[in-house]
Amino acid sequence: MILPGDRDSTNAGGLRERLFERRVVILNGHLDDEPAAEAAAALMTLDATGDDKVQLLLNCNGGAYDAAFTLMDVIDLLGVPVHATCMGALEGPPVGVLAVADHRVAAPHSRLRMCEPSGAFEGRAGDIARWAEEQRRQQERFCARLAAAMQRPVKWVTDAMRMGRMLDVHEAVRYGLVDEIAAPRAAPVRSLSGGTLGFHSGSSRH
Repeated sequence: MILPGDRDSTNAGGLRERLFERRVVILNGHLDDEPAAEAAAALMTLDATGDDKVQLLLNCNGGAYDAAFTLMDVIDLLGVPVHATCMGALEGPPVGVLAVADHRVAAPHSRLRMCEPSGAFEGRAGDIARWAEEQRRQQERFCARLAAAMQRPVKWVTDAMRMGRMLDVHEAVRYGLVDEIAAPRAAPVRSLSGGTLGFHSGSSRH
C-alpha cells in the first residue's frame, strides 16, 4: 500500500533523478549540512561524469554559513561550469551559493535577501564566547567572498547583511549578484515533458 505522502516522495525522487540525468541539481528549503552534502555530492558526480555545464536550481529560505561554504567551495573547485538559477527565494547564506556560480540567473519574480543567519547557542559563558567568535569569523569570511563575487566593497556587503537588505531581480543584476533575469519560454507547459526548465536566459538583461 502506498500512502499519499509516500507517493509524493516517490514522485519527487523520480523527478530529481530525471533532472539529474539532464545535469540539473535542485536545492530547495533550508540549507543545512545534509542538503548541502547531498547537493555537493551530486555536483561532484556530474563533474566526474561529463564535461557539459551543470544547472543548479535554488529556492532556499535561509541556512547556515557552514552549509553554504560547503557548496561554495565545491563550485569553486569543479572543472565544469555551474549555471545557477534562483527559482523562488534566496535568503541569507544560500545567496552566496548563487553568487559564486559561473553564471547567475534569477526568475522574474524571485526574491533575494542578504541577511545574517538566525541562530542561538546555550552553554557556559566560555563556550558561548567561543561560538560567538566563530560566528564572527564565518561572517567576515562570507562577506569577503560575497563581495568578491559581486565586485562590491566588503563594507557594502557587510552592511547589507546586517540590515537584511531585500533585492528584487533588477537590483540583484545592478549590484552584481545576478548576471541576468530569466524569460519564460513560449511553451512552458511542455517544459516538464520536453525536458526544458520553462525558462531561458539571455533575453532580459538590465
